[in-house]
Amino acid sequence: MHMADALLSPAVGGTLWAASAAVVARSSRRLADGAEERLAPLMGMTGAFVFAAQMVNFAIPGTGASGHLGGGLLLALLLGPEAAVVVMTSILLVQALLFADGGLLALGANVWNLGVLPAFVAAPLVARPLIRRGHQTLGIVLGAVAALQLGALGVVGVTAASGIAALPVVPFLAAMLPIHLAIGLVEGAVTLAVWRVLGERRPEALPSSGPAPARPGGALLAGLLLASLLTGGVLSWLASEKPDGLEWSVARAAAAEPAAEGRLHALLARAQERLAAFPGYAPGGAEPSRPGTSAAGLLGAAATLGLVAGAAFLLRRFGPRR
Repeated sequence: MHMADALLSPAVGGTLWAASAAVVARSSRRLADGAEERLAPLMGMTGAFVFAAQMVNFAIPGTGASGHLGGGLLLALLLGPEAAVVVMTSILLVQALLFADGGLLALGANVWNLGVLPAFVAAPLVARPLIRRGHQTLGIVLGAVAALQLGALGVVGVTAASGIAALPVVPFLAAMLPIHLAIGLVEGAVTLAVWRVLGERRPEALPSSGPAPARPGGALLAGLLLASLLTGGVLSWLASEKPDGLEWSVARAAAAEPAAEGRLHALLARAQERLAAFPGYAPGGAEPSRPGTSAAGLLGAAATLGLVAGAAFLLRRFGPRR
């Protein structure tokens, strides 16, 4: 669900940048009370894992489309909403700057749809209440579906507000919602599996009563690191080459291929082209290969881990003194 710049006008893209920046800033201030010292290692490792997991597109039978784990709900359930938004923003920054995955103008919209909506709407209003009542499976699956449906609605809403004439609202919505329902069900199953494995083997990772877990142990962090390396370095080879749910929906609904127009779009496209070392998750834009995909997965996971660690350091360094 990574939006490209062609789907947004500068005004709408700038508005979503401002809105997402405000949420990230507020979340950072909330974390700066000292919670980041406890959460920082888990934030970094879960961020690396979610980055790697997003590389593994799975085919959706009978559609010609694929999907991938969004990870926003998983992050929110494990870390709390504020830390989840900071981590998801780090993931999306790495994807946009190093891999040209998601536009720079669209970065605010992507943070909103993939980070803010799962963390501050789907998790607290759908998933957590059901989990607290003992309906773990229902809560996690419905939470994942809600997160993906809200994100799909968000994408359609901002393209409509941008006046993208090539994408009529009703056909676009009719494509986006069903395909992201299927993706949401898969995400719910994966999130539930991760939650159960952690509950059985590393229960310290799961919040008991508060919104965030206790300080994680070394075994948990090592397990997440190993999962990130295996997912980004090996499982990424299995990624489907079919268009993802957003690309598939645009192709079905668009009267013509949406094209970025205007000086700002061109400027940002040139900047992204110069910055991205692995455009399309291949070194220098080369043809995809297993070694290249592995290198991209490992580099992206490491970059995400480093960016989250840097953010935690800044919060600790410049946060309020206690």
